[in-house]
Amino acid sequence: MQFMRSSNPVLKEDSFHGTSVLPSQAMSIQGTINKSLMLGLILVLSGAYSWSQCAQAIAAGNPGLIKFYLYGGLFGGLILGFITVFKKEWSPITSLIYAAIEGLFLGAISWMFEASFPGIVQQATLCTISTLFGLLFLYKTQIIKVTEKFRSVILISTMGIGVVYLLSFLLGFFGIQLPLIHESGIIGIGFSLFVTTIAALNLLLDFDFIENAALKGSLPKYMEWYAAFGLIVTLVWIYIEFLRLLSKLRRR
Repeated sequence: MQFMRSSNPVLKEDSFHGTSVLPSQAMSIQGTINKSLMLGLILVLSGAYSWSQCAQAIAAGNPGLIKFYLYGGLFGGLILGFITVFKKEWSPITSLIYAAIEGLFLGAISWMFEASFPGIVQQATLCTISTLFGLLFLYKTQIIKVTEKFRSVILISTMGIGVVYLLSFLLGFFGIQLPLIHESGIIGIGFSLFVTTIAALNLLLDFDFIENAALKGSLPKYMEWYAAFGLIVTLVWIYIEFLRLLSKLRRR
């Protein structure tokens, strides 16, 4: 069986080289689902805690605490993410810590969006959950098939988005903002809609990759944690993009 690739940098081909393991100790789809649910629960609980702390910080006149959770969670999550990618055998521990730290970031940024656009967090959450189950249905029924051409288009698009975001981040240090794409005009909304779509379609590649990885039957059990970590990374990206898209629509 040909081993599929994913445009998710976490779930790439060379992350899943198989070894000789007993069937009871091999990666499975159900095991990956269970781990994904666990990481998702930690992410939500951590996010709820961060949200409550941000609300209390504003009430106490200490808005600086919000930046602590925002940037601490963001950069802490990035560091844990890189550690998990390069030390996959540590993923049973690092993925749990990643979910907890990333939750701090999500809680803070969600609170900030909610403060400006009441109700937006509920909308973004519902959109993310609907996208997850909708694409899972499309994948399992093969209404959308993951072909090599499809995979290549999503890979190129994801890399292009990454370059644009990296450029935007670097220019921000010099007080320069890329024109139009961050605004609420037609181009800005169109850009966010495109990015959200590409982020969502990455789920199809992740489903396909994990299914083929499990069927391979020679991957160690800890890869369930690593695969679950990859799914959480994609879902966090989708949620953030829905927040950005919905906020632009609100500003119109």
